[in-house]
Amino acid sequence: MKKLEERRNDQAEEENTMNFERELAELNEYQRAAVLDENAACIVSAKVGSGKTTVLISKVLYLHDQKKVPYEDMVVLTFTNKAAGEIRERLAAKESSLSPEQLQGFGTFHSVALHLLRDVLPVEELGYEPGFTVIEPDEEVELALQIIEEEKLQIKYKNRLKKRLEQERTLYEQGKKETRYGDDLFVLMHRLGQEKLRQNKFTFRDLLRVSNFLLRRLVAEGEKEKFHPAWIIVDEVQDSDDIQIEFMEHLVVLGAKLFAVGDPNQVIYTWRGSRSNIFYQLKERFGARELTLPINYRSSGAILAAAKCFQQNPGELTGARTRGEKLRIRRHYNAFGEAQYLAAEIRGLMESGVACREIAVFYRLQSQSEILEKVFTGESIPFEVSVKKTIQDIPVLNWFLKVLRFSCNEKDAPAGVKALADKQYGEIRSAKRAREIIESVVTEKAERGRQKSGSESSQPADEHEGLTEKMCGFAEYFAEDCLENVIVDPAYVYDYFELDRYLKPTAARYSEDREYVWNLLERMITFALEQGLGFLEGFRLFLNSSALYGVQILQKEVNLQADSVKLMTLHASKGLEFSHVYIIGVNFGLIPLRTGDFETEDEERRLFFVGMTRAKDYLELSYYTNPDQVRVAPGESRYLQMIPRELVEGGVEEVRFEKTDLQKLRKEVEKSARVQPLAMLFGGGGAGKSAEESAGEPADKPVGETAEGSAEMKHGKMPRVRHAKYGVGTITSEDETMVTAEFENYGEKQFIKAFSELEYL
Repeated sequence: MKKLEERRNDQAEEENTMNFERELAELNEYQRAAVLDENAACIVSAKVGSGKTTVLISKVLYLHDQKKVPYEDMVVLTFTNKAAGEIRERLAAKESSLSPEQLQGFGTFHSVALHLLRDVLPVEELGYEPGFTVIEPDEEVELALQIIEEEKLQIKYKNRLKKRLEQERTLYEQGKKETRYGDDLFVLMHRLGQEKLRQNKFTFRDLLRVSNFLLRRLVAEGEKEKFHPAWIIVDEVQDSDDIQIEFMEHLVVLGAKLFAVGDPNQVIYTWRGSRSNIFYQLKERFGARELTLPINYRSSGAILAAAKCFQQNPGELTGARTRGEKLRIRRHYNAFGEAQYLAAEIRGLMESGVACREIAVFYRLQSQSEILEKVFTGESIPFEVSVKKTIQDIPVLNWFLKVLRFSCNEKDAPAGVKALADKQYGEIRSAKRAREIIESVVTEKAERGRQKSGSESSQPADEHEGLTEKMCGFAEYFAEDCLENVIVDPAYVYDYFELDRYLKPTAARYSEDREYVWNLLERMITFALEQGLGFLEGFRLFLNSSALYGVQILQKEVNLQADSVKLMTLHASKGLEFSHVYIIGVNFGLIPLRTGDFETEDEERRLFFVGMTRAKDYLELSYYTNPDQVRVAPGESRYLQMIPRELVEGGVEEVRFEKTDLQKLRKEVEKSARVQPLAMLFGGGGAGKSAEESAGEPADKPVGETAEGSAEMKHGKMPRVRHAKYGVGTITSEDETMVTAEFENYGEKQFIKAFSELEYL
């Protein structure tokens, strides 16, 4: 029997080897070199579209299948939960027996740090308790403002407190005595740390900071055996900031080898601490060997050639595809006209068989999506906007999260106060009174816990009953022996809190609110099961995980596979790819934004490079001659002038449009009208063409001195016209250069005839 088992193991091992050799044969020479490299530290410069994720996963499989490194001895660090999930899914597809425990070291920097603090490192030695809570940055700011008010601290620029805490924390941690503005900010940071410890809370940064401290202490005290990973594998390493690099360094000191993959041309987060010289820094710090993945498999030759104009870091970037279609550059009067154009274009693509999920529109600012959403909705174009909506964005779930947070961590009194005093769902209308009740009940519970006799303690007053008592009794009521019952039916939790009292069955939103809460409870229970955790421990981890990277409740908002057009910022496009990409608003002031230094300007350029290289087959860039946004210059951005004309369909000249001052233009038109016949100014050819026609694009018919128009005016009939933004209106007056029309809901609008975009009906 033993020999049979050994034979089966040998066969399985042989099959794994054969499978890996087949996969290895599918890689190019650069990818294979990276996968097989076993240096103590290796940094891979993976050019855009070069198969970075494939290499990273192949590396994990090579170490596990060929080098027999257990998954538990690997730490795989990513910058997004999506990337971590993709790696787990690919591994699970190859090995269905994988358990969550084996992949606890696979995740974002913060989630792995959370795992270490919860399961590995002695966090209780610093005064924290195992049931600690992870809070978001905004909650830390709320806590800071409360401390400022209570202790009368002098803090400058409180409206920028979140930014100041981020920017000056490093100085504080380095032991600096004076803040940038000579105020009490460092005193605030000290008190903030004390208060977070008292409330048993961690911010995102605290997770890494405390992990670094405890890892450093493991090394100093010679206790490496407590945690000694064999390998650290890092995705998108170019996004690392100083505290994340320190985290990697401590793991290396503990004996791990480092394999990191990234692209220095995609450093687009310097505002949160990443550095443009990150690869040089990593090579110097870890003595790393540098390899490269130079072959792009995603974009057509023309798209890649145009994108190279914005590549800042030297190095080979070769395309594996043919030249393909040239880029197109489009000029639009404003965002409304552009949205209508895009709707028509996308409608045509849909009719030709292009899947909507392969079409994306990128923009620089989130506010630019509003007009696209309105027009696409009106034109029945299926779309989804890449805005991260989580349970915190849904009022009833935002409230219920606070209920659960206080229920799982009684030191998190602010969460309990907010739950109790919530205007829609709470019991108490005064935050001050809610705080008094929370403190009273927690104190009474602690006193009862200290009583050693078996006698019943006195019950609290009636005003203490209800939600507060439910929250304080949650952990005791849902002991581990009732876990199976809870898993069978989330109603146990729903009924325990008597949630119908707070959701109010007579309220118009009751059915929707109840469904949200029920779905959340089902997810939390499923999560506890999948993680192999007890009920309370599973709930606590779920709450901390939702703080780290959100929990998407509305599937329709996050499903990239849904057949809908994707609308997103350039930042959100990172890591994605589409067959058809439209980048809008390539005007100075949007792309690029106005910047105050060269480093930020360089980042804007890298960001544009990222957006362009999301396109596989078709890339269209557009700009406005009359932008709606403040401080956005009319006319094309200099970025468009950097693209060689031979890469643009029809040549760049045909779509160029000089920056225009409309007031100055009006004066010039009026002056010209006095010395030239009107037909020469706005007639059918030569220098008299409108700018739209001169640019070689279809132009709306301008309202000119037509015989038809003049006759109607003379006989008292007011001509009807249509405008792209204002709709149908009536001409009220006109002269040689200007025309005035009245539109319902907009009133009278005046236009220069040559550029009016008015069309006779």
